[in-house]
Amino acid sequence: MTRILLVEDEPDVASFIRQGLDEEGYAVTWVSAGREALEHLREEAADLVLLDVQLPDMTGLEVCRRLRILRPTLPVMMLTALDAVEDKVRGLRAGADDYLPKPFAFVELLARTEALLRRARNTPYEGLFRDGALTLDPVAHTCRCGALSLSLTPREFDLLAFFLGRRNEALSREVIHREVWGHDFDRGTNLIDVYVNYLRHKLAEAGCAARIETVRGVGYRYVPAGEAADA
Repeated sequence: MTRILLVEDEPDVASFIRQGLDEEGYAVTWVSAGREALEHLREEAADLVLLDVQLPDMTGLEVCRRLRILRPTLPVMMLTALDAVEDKVRGLRAGADDYLPKPFAFVELLARTEALLRRARNTPYEGLFRDGALTLDPVAHTCRCGALSLSLTPREFDLLAFFLGRRNEALSREVIHREVWGHDFDRGTNLIDVYVNYLRHKLAEAGCAARIETVRGVGYRYVPAGEAADA
């Protein structure tokens, strides 16, 4: 059964959408906040996200940017009362695949949903993260360095995907924690340092040339294989 994640903070709108999609045979999970949506996607699969732009804890644009790290190929349709051209452009540039202004007729939502799902099924997957011999596949949830498979926990996998998407950037612990863990950063914890060390060890064991270097007073930087080898 096709699984849809509905991210909408207005109960009446959510009920209208959910009931219609349920009747069409879709399995709909409803959440009302951005962080809840990201946490759900870290633990559960989905085939499509219907994402409201105006959420209570963060904007749908920010949610879309973050979920692109977790699920690069997951179809996303934004739902919003903001229908100016610049609003649509911001949504599409944040990673949305479609943009539907409110109010809308359910038949149009359904038609656009079917089109996005059909496109996703017929589009070859090209969302692999590659860095030299290192390949990370977010859909198959596999990671390899040459012929060797890296055994990563789900959190290690998400952390490495985040680093691969932000190469050569000096990333603070606050940013890493917010983007990968999805909740407020506790400055008293060394959780990120522990997981970075896990990744360093596993990359080194597999013979990967990439390096995760410490940026003093900031956090960490992922240095790609070619540049790390030249250093």
